[in-house]
Amino acid sequence: MIRIEEPDGWILIGHRDHAALAAKFATHWGNGDFVGPEPRNDVLNAVVRHDDAWVSRDAQPFVTRDGKPSAFSRELVGTYSAFEEMDLADYLGVRGRAAAIVAAENPYAAVLISMHTVNLLTERADTSKLAPEERETLRTFIEAQEASQADLRSRIAADPDSLRRGFEFLQACDSLSLMACVRYQKPIPLRHSHPRSDGSRVPIECIPMGDDTYQISPYPFDGAPLRATVVMRRLAKKKFANDQELRAAFDSAEKSKLEVLLIR
Repeated sequence: MIRIEEPDGWILIGHRDHAALAAKFATHWGNGDFVGPEPRNDVLNAVVRHDDAWVSRDAQPFVTRDGKPSAFSRELVGTYSAFEEMDLADYLGVRGRAAAIVAAENPYAAVLISMHTVNLLTERADTSKLAPEERETLRTFIEAQEASQADLRSRIAADPDSLRRGFEFLQACDSLSLMACVRYQKPIPLRHSHPRSDGSRVPIECIPMGDDTYQISPYPFDGAPLRATVVMRRLAKKKFANDQELRAAFDSAEKSKLEVLLIR
């Protein structure tokens, strides 16, 4: 789950809906200045499915110790700390399934999803507060993911540079969607630098303009402005006594759409 705090409650967005927004951006990436993803179908499949494993958990949300909906929030952007306010074993269980459920259908996409997972847990995660046994659990998990990647690569015989580019593209679209889904308020670069049509690589910055509008510079999409929507639920309460109270409020909340606008 992803959350936006409001004065009198929360906006909650499911991980799969966030991934659908990322896929919308991915579909429109590419213009005279920027190249699109290749192999297109495989990379787009990775983008849209990279959070499929969260569906069942998002359907049964949990409260934190202080009564908030347990979710990825604005405070976690850039640090990936606290493992999204989840128990580490539960978190790794979800992350492990993310690539596994895609592997049989599209091993190329599964490699990209696993690379994304390992990167989040190595370069991005704050592990400073983990107990020694949790560190060992994390190390074992990462080794298993890397072994799975090697097996999947042997099946698809993909060029390493192509996989790296696909992984970076997935993370760029993921990070842009997260910025919108938490209403991030400061300028921030998308993950990695990205190739122009002339072969050079440049960083791309996301600049919040207010009213769910974001200036993207330089602009990699095929039209401007680019409008997209993401499914959300609005909960009119700040704290919940337990999981059951949160789930009742979540289930009764009507789905609506948050409109996001990308401009040059």
